[in-house]
Amino acid sequence: MSELTPTQVAALIDHTLLKPDATESDIRKLCAEAREYGFASVCINPSWVPLAAKLLNGAKSKVCTVIGFPLGATSTIAKVCESEEAIADGAKELDMVINVGLLKSGNSAGVEHDIRAICEAAHKSGVLSKVIIETCLLTQEEKILASQLAKAAGADFVKTSTGFSTGGATAADVKLMRDTVGPSIGVKASGGIRTLSDLRAMVAAGATRIGASAGVKIVEEARSGSPGTSSAPASTSASPKNSY
Repeated sequence: MSELTPTQVAALIDHTLLKPDATESDIRKLCAEAREYGFASVCINPSWVPLAAKLLNGAKSKVCTVIGFPLGATSTIAKVCESEEAIADGAKELDMVINVGLLKSGNSAGVEHDIRAICEAAHKSGVLSKVIIETCLLTQEEKILASQLAKAAGADFVKTSTGFSTGGATAADVKLMRDTVGPSIGVKASGGIRTLSDLRAMVAAGATRIGASAGVKIVEEARSGSPGTSSAPASTSASPKNSY
């Protein structure tokens, strides 16, 4: 893998803040950092989409939000309504959580229907859809099946994790997902990616997007050329427990 420039590193990152206690000032800082560093998007909870869309108007960074988050266990119609409202508010990317319980119950048709409904709501407005399969809760066979169902349902990306369950992204899971979906759709690694070394490992495994709350720190590492030694403070979006 050729060396990524700091600009290329930033362009891979969804600069993420999904903590329930995030404040308006936190969201404003997140969006200011996105403008400054050139992140792919900010990934925020739906209630903050109108503010983020206003703050990022005209910016390269997009507004990304989460649907059915973090459990994925809401009804399909609720996810569709949430998606439509987020799009109307200015979201350009939707990260939806699959119904893990349906998958583990063997109801593949139900899982695919759930995913397809959100993908269709997104695509009719030109919005990207990413499907969080929550790898830490799945067997190898279930990870493969979930990725296949997401691709069949029209997803633009498959994504590893919410960051709110029992584990985050691993390079092995990213490779498995990439091998399963092939080159035609994206793979987003999220959950516990805190350093430039972490990001490089995920990209080498096949990730084309990275969800991280430590985006500022990661880009500063790329700029310094000394991973892990940056003296720049991490973004206020960083969280030691739920670090994307």
